[in-house]
Amino acid sequence: MHPHSKEHHFRARTVDLALEPQALQIQVPSPAELRPFIEGLAVWMRTLGYARKDIFAVRLALNEAAINAFRHGNRSGPGTRIHVRYLVSVAEVLLQVEDQGPGFDPNQVPDPLSEPFLDRPCGRGLFLMRSYMTWVSFNREGNRVTLCRQRSVS
Repeated sequence: MHPHSKEHHFRARTVDLALEPQALQIQVPSPAELRPFIEGLAVWMRTLGYARKDIFAVRLALNEAAINAFRHGNRSGPGTRIHVRYLVSVAEVLLQVEDQGPGFDPNQVPDPLSEPFLDRPCGRGLFLMRSYMTWVSFNREGNRVTLCRQRSVS
């Protein structure tokens, strides 16, 4: 378990939204084209009565996951896409971001709060996802991240 994850409070589930009949999916060719989706997701969450902090957390984590998928997974390659699957309920928001890359081991990502990494201007995406979401999990290959934000009590 990553030292900054919330997985010690909430156990991450093994979820493949591609197998969930209610889950929806979009394919995105660039980070800029994800913005309208993120805005629509925020409106949907607001309509369901999610707190502002939940909406902020989902927007931040989804943006970080997408940027990582484009930059690191797809290596910003022309013609590549990411797949975003999502399932929004009154209780939680589940998001999956999958890239076309070979994957990585998330446990090998250095802690951005440790000494030689504190002054680096990048490398905080995974840390932010783990900090703001209820739980975060990866598939075995490391090219698909599942993000869950459970609705705040107040």
